[in-house]
Amino acid sequence: MANSEAPNDKQIYSQEEVQQILNLAIAQHAYAGEFSRTQLLDIAQDLAIPAAIVQQAEKAWMQSNDENQKREAFNLHRRADLKRKVGRFSIINGSLILLNGLMGFGFPWSLYILLFWGLFLGLKTWNVLHLGGDAYEKAFQRWYRTHQVRSVVNRWLDRFLSA
Repeated sequence: MANSEAPNDKQIYSQEEVQQILNLAIAQHAYAGEFSRTQLLDIAQDLAIPAAIVQQAEKAWMQSNDENQKREAFNLHRRADLKRKVGRFSIINGSLILLNGLMGFGFPWSLYILLFWGLFLGLKTWNVLHLGGDAYEKAFQRWYRTHQVRSVVNRWLDRFLSA
């Protein structure tokens, strides 16, 4: 039984299998800290990975991480905007239904407003929760350009006011 559990030295692994095994090993390894860039390069050297490839991968990872952070900020902005709109919808329509109730429900005009506005709010909710497609990409690009312009204007104003 011990022989069947012993690793086979002649076992061959594909690159994907090696990545999966090493990912699991790193995740299970109880390292009480973070790895420095030097340690990263040492690990890559032990795996016979050239430093240039590691630097390219590190640069690609940084760009991907930066993009993910921007998208997360965009998603948080959209959710906050949706919460504001739901709050406004609830307050205004609650008030209109109350007013309609005080006037008597002979003609329920407030329910028409509630349904019509609710339709648009439902579509907005769908757009916020749907995180893919061309519409999402266009909205993200528009938000990002606006965000960049605001940051440039704020930096310019800070320089101007501090001078």
